[in-house]
Amino acid sequence: MTSFGKVVKRLLLVIVLLLVAFHVLVAGLLLIWKTQPINNSMFMLTHRLTGGEVTQNWAEYDAIAKSAKQAAIVSEDSTFSQHNGFDLKGIEAARKKNEATGKTSAGGSTITQQLAKNLFLTSHRSYVRKGEEAVITLMIESLWDKERILTAYLNVAEFGNGIYGIDAAAQHYFDKSAADLNRDESALLISMLTNPKYYEDNQGDRRLRNKQRIIKNRLKNAQLP
Repeated sequence: MTSFGKVVKRLLLVIVLLLVAFHVLVAGLLLIWKTQPINNSMFMLTHRLTGGEVTQNWAEYDAIAKSAKQAAIVSEDSTFSQHNGFDLKGIEAARKKNEATGKTSAGGSTITQQLAKNLFLTSHRSYVRKGEEAVITLMIESLWDKERILTAYLNVAEFGNGIYGIDAAAQHYFDKSAADLNRDESALLISMLTNPKYYEDNQGDRRLRNKQRIIKNRLKNAQLP
């Protein structure tokens, strides 16, 4: 074997070892977070490293208003309680929509996929990141039940500049706890998830309010875990 071939072989070995180490770390954290509050994520860490302050208050499943959990499901992942981490029909629908519009605005990501990205990855789009997202999604679905996944998702989602989690959002926007959110407030907060930093300062935006009305009208269709 040439010296170049040896270098390539060693490089590949290093990459494989790093990937294995990363997934061992992910598995360890998921086992800890199965029962313990999650007070950090890749998105929160990135925000802190860029000089920002993070506000987050962990709220357990029963301390989150039913309407907030319903709103998350009908808005982000209508088949959340039935799938194993991937909504194949949603992915196909998103693909057709992107082909028709010539854009990649629709992603078809489930709540579990979004959680995997928020906890361990970045918002940078690439095939490598999507591959890692898929692997971590399978790990989350294997180690956690649906109730824990939804709880974690609502506790690490971004609702504004440095505002993470449904309880911090409820305190920031309505001066109340996540448990006390009403249907209108829950629908509004979940509507903000597509562009939280913009909507934080533009609460009257027509698109935001239209989505709030749609989500509120669909709450009864949500199947909670």
